[in-house]
Amino acid sequence: MTAHPPGSGGTTIYSVADAAGVSIATVSRVLQGSSAVSERTRGKVLEAIDRLDYMPVAAARSLAVRQHEALGLVLPELGGPYFSELLMGFEEAAAALDLSVVLALVEDDRPLDGPRVTRLAAGVDGVAVLGGLLSEDVLRRASRHKPVLVLAGRASDGIEHFAAENTASAAELTAHLLDDHGRTRPVFAGLPDVAPDVRARFEGFAAALAERGLAVPEPLGGGLRESDGAALAEQLLAAGPLPDAVVCANDEIALALVERLTAAGVRVPDDLAVTGWDDVMAARYVRPGLTTVRQPVRELGALAARRLHERVTGAEPGDPGVLATRVVVRGSCGCPEPSRTVSP
Repeated sequence: MTAHPPGSGGTTIYSVADAAGVSIATVSRVLQGSSAVSERTRGKVLEAIDRLDYMPVAAARSLAVRQHEALGLVLPELGGPYFSELLMGFEEAAAALDLSVVLALVEDDRPLDGPRVTRLAAGVDGVAVLGGLLSEDVLRRASRHKPVLVLAGRASDGIEHFAAENTASAAELTAHLLDDHGRTRPVFAGLPDVAPDVRARFEGFAAALAERGLAVPEPLGGGLRESDGAALAEQLLAAGPLPDAVVCANDEIALALVERLTAAGVRVPDDLAVTGWDDVMAARYVRPGLTTVRQPVRELGALAARRLHERVTGAEPGDPGVLATRVVVRGSCGCPEPSRTVSP
């Protein structure tokens, strides 16, 4: 066992070493990601770090001397236009503040658990996390040590969050299909459990149908990748009679859906209207142009970086509220080209 230095108190590296039954040098090697530690020993150390809620001293020292040099950003992946735009906005704002960015990705086979969050927080002055990636317990524990901000997620007591508006624009988009184009059998593409903002979009879709006395069908599809849109197209083609509109949770699945359905002889929008969400660049150039919802993704990333910096430095914070989104109408819903915009 290791001996505590005179006068030490609270949770320290010595506490972790005692709890794991290893030396402080071993704890240090685990924290540094060294490969010179067996998986069994590494697991014991990480379990002790998690159980004791230990924050490495270097991070506390950084805060004490106000060396605000890095911000953390936690995303599920970098593929797709949404995440790249969010990252670019975050990095641009951080660079303007002379801060670097530490990026952590949450892979399916390697979730960002308590110990990994602790190690991330140890090297940065604040962390922004995409909504739905971390449990509330992990977020709260991290927020006891560093400023934590949730992006595009639901509000949680004690955890600050930024988001773009989803529900009202989704209801307006669905109402446009129902009222202006006479669609009566729309479906929603994208499972609400994928992300909090997808759930909010489905709630807006459902509200528009319910307001008009129409049944709300179960959402279809799965994730938010291009492959999910292609798979949904095959599902719709195999199921029999097509719906007359598909409200997609993002542009990626909408664009893939249109491509696959068109290749199968389905006429968009004559046989089936399709809408997306995000207004990526491709939405403006495909034919028919994709009716979608424009949201300020890059601005959301930039606001997050600036807000974290305000909290770290103690500056008076601004309140951006919920960022506005707007429906952008193009040909895929049945409107004539060129595009016109419907304001929310």
